[in-house]
Amino acid sequence: MYKRILIPFDGSKGAEAALHHGIELALLCQAEVEILTVYRHHAMTEASLSMVRTKTVQGSPDQALRDNAREVAAYAKSIALAEGVPSVRAFTRAGQPSRTIVAFAKEHEADLIVIGARGLGSVETFLLGSVSHKVTGLSKLPVLVV
Repeated sequence: MYKRILIPFDGSKGAEAALHHGIELALLCQAEVEILTVYRHHAMTEASLSMVRTKTVQGSPDQALRDNAREVAAYAKSIALAEGVPSVRAFTRAGQPSRTIVAFAKEHEADLIVIGARGLGSVETFLLGSVSHKVTGLSKLPVLVV
Protein backbone atom coordinates (compact mmCIF):
# COMPACT_ATOMS: atom_id res chain seq x y z
CA MET A 1 0.00 0.00 0.00
CA TYR A 2 2.37 2.76 1.20
CA LYS A 3 6.14 2.43 0.86
CA ARG A 4 7.30 5.80 2.23
CA ILE A 5 5.37 7.95 4.68
CA LEU A 6 6.36 11.55 5.37
CA ILE A 7 5.50 12.90 8.80
CA PRO A 8 6.12 16.64 9.26
CA PHE A 9 6.90 17.21 12.94
CA ASP A 10 7.16 20.48 14.87
CA GLY A 11 6.96 19.11 18.41
CA SER A 12 3.35 20.20 19.01
CA LYS A 13 0.61 17.97 20.44
CA GLY A 14 -0.99 17.77 17.00
CA ALA A 15 2.30 16.67 15.47
CA GLU A 16 2.72 14.04 18.21
CA ALA A 17 -0.71 12.61 17.38
CA ALA A 18 0.15 12.54 13.68
CA LEU A 19 3.51 10.93 14.44
CA HIS A 20 1.90 8.07 16.35
CA HIS A 21 -0.75 7.59 13.67
CA GLY A 22 1.89 7.62 10.93
CA ILE A 23 3.96 5.10 12.87
CA GLU A 24 0.96 2.76 13.14
CA LEU A 25 0.38 2.99 9.39
CA ALA A 26 4.06 2.43 8.67
CA LEU A 27 4.11 -0.70 10.82
CA LEU A 28 0.97 -2.05 9.15
CA CYS A 29 2.30 -1.34 5.65
CA GLN A 30 5.95 -2.08 6.40
CA ALA A 31 6.70 1.39 5.07
CA GLU A 32 9.70 3.64 5.58
CA VAL A 33 9.15 6.75 7.68
CA GLU A 34 10.66 10.11 6.93
CA ILE A 35 10.30 12.84 9.51
CA LEU A 36 10.66 16.47 8.48
CA THR A 37 11.03 19.47 10.76
CA VAL A 38 10.79 22.81 8.98
CA TYR A 39 12.08 26.03 10.50
CA ARG A 40 11.85 29.56 9.20
CA HIS A 41 14.91 31.73 8.84
CA HIS A 42 15.28 34.49 11.39
CA ALA A 43 13.92 37.75 9.98
CA MET A 44 13.82 41.34 11.15
CA THR A 45 10.17 40.87 12.12
CA GLU A 46 11.40 38.26 14.59
CA ALA A 47 14.27 40.39 15.90
CA SER A 48 13.01 40.01 19.45
CA LEU A 49 14.59 36.54 19.43
CA SER A 50 17.99 38.19 19.12
CA MET A 51 17.25 40.45 22.04
CA VAL A 52 16.36 37.67 24.48
CA ARG A 53 19.13 35.23 23.66
CA THR A 54 20.96 33.96 26.69
CA LYS A 55 24.70 33.58 27.03
CA THR A 56 24.35 29.83 26.49
CA VAL A 57 23.09 30.31 22.92
CA GLN A 58 26.03 30.46 20.57
CA GLY A 59 25.97 31.72 17.00
CA SER A 60 23.26 33.42 15.03
CA PRO A 61 19.50 33.18 15.55
CA ASP A 62 19.39 31.05 12.38
CA GLN A 63 21.84 28.62 13.99
CA ALA A 64 19.69 28.45 17.14
CA LEU A 65 16.58 27.73 15.03
CA ARG A 66 18.44 25.09 13.00
CA ASP A 67 19.78 23.42 16.16
CA ASN A 68 16.32 23.37 17.73
CA ALA A 69 14.84 21.86 14.55
CA ARG A 70 17.47 19.11 14.63
CA GLU A 71 16.60 18.30 18.24
CA VAL A 72 12.88 18.17 17.44
CA ALA A 73 13.46 15.89 14.43
CA ALA A 74 15.79 13.61 16.43
CA TYR A 75 13.17 13.36 19.19
CA ALA A 76 10.51 12.26 16.68
CA LYS A 77 12.92 9.75 15.14
CA SER A 78 13.65 8.26 18.58
CA ILE A 79 9.92 7.75 19.15
CA ALA A 80 9.50 5.98 15.80
CA LEU A 81 12.47 3.72 16.48
CA ALA A 82 11.23 2.94 20.01
CA GLU A 83 7.83 1.97 18.58
CA GLY A 84 9.49 -0.50 16.21
CA VAL A 85 9.71 1.24 12.84
CA PRO A 86 12.78 -0.36 11.23
CA SER A 87 13.50 2.38 8.67
CA VAL A 88 13.30 5.97 9.94
CA ARG A 89 15.15 9.04 8.71
CA ALA A 90 14.87 12.54 10.12
CA PHE A 91 15.49 15.75 8.20
CA THR A 92 15.38 19.48 8.78
CA ARG A 93 14.77 22.16 6.19
CA ALA A 94 14.50 25.93 6.27
CA GLY A 95 11.62 27.59 4.50
CA GLN A 96 7.93 28.27 4.37
CA PRO A 97 6.48 25.16 6.04
CA SER A 98 3.68 24.04 3.69
CA ARG A 99 5.64 24.55 0.47
CA THR A 100 8.74 22.97 1.99
CA ILE A 101 6.76 19.92 3.12
CA VAL A 102 5.16 19.41 -0.30
CA ALA A 103 8.47 19.89 -2.16
CA PHE A 104 10.23 17.50 0.22
CA ALA A 105 7.51 14.86 -0.25
CA LYS A 106 7.90 15.07 -4.02
CA GLU A 107 11.71 15.05 -3.88
CA HIS A 108 11.76 12.00 -1.59
CA GLU A 109 8.97 10.18 -3.45
CA ALA A 110 6.67 9.86 -0.45
CA ASP A 111 3.41 7.98 -0.94
CA LEU A 112 1.57 9.68 1.92
CA ILE A 113 1.90 12.74 4.15
CA VAL A 114 0.59 12.36 7.70
CA ILE A 115 0.30 15.78 9.35
CA GLY A 116 -1.18 17.20 12.54
CA ALA A 117 -4.25 19.39 12.25
CA ARG A 118 -2.77 21.97 14.60
CA GLY A 119 0.89 22.79 15.04
CA LEU A 120 2.87 25.41 16.88
CA GLY A 121 1.52 28.10 14.52
CA SER A 122 1.53 31.85 15.01
CA VAL A 123 -0.41 34.93 14.04
CA GLU A 124 0.36 33.94 10.44
CA THR A 125 -1.89 30.90 10.90
CA PHE A 126 -4.89 33.12 11.57
CA LEU A 127 -4.12 35.32 8.58
CA LEU A 128 -3.11 32.73 6.00
CA GLY A 129 -4.54 29.42 7.18
CA SER A 130 -2.97 26.42 8.84
CA VAL A 131 -0.01 24.53 7.46
CA SER A 132 -2.04 21.31 7.23
CA HIS A 133 -4.75 23.11 5.25
CA LYS A 134 -2.16 24.51 2.83
CA VAL A 135 -0.44 21.14 2.45
CA THR A 136 -3.73 19.49 1.50
CA GLY A 137 -4.27 22.17 -1.14
CA LEU A 138 -0.75 22.06 -2.58
CA SER A 139 0.01 18.33 -2.49
CA LYS A 140 -0.73 15.93 -5.30
CA LEU A 141 -0.10 13.08 -2.84
CA PRO A 142 -2.66 11.80 -0.37
CA VAL A 143 -2.55 13.78 2.89
CA LEU A 144 -3.90 12.40 6.14
CA VAL A 145 -4.66 15.17 8.63
CA VAL A 146 -4.75 13.89 12.21
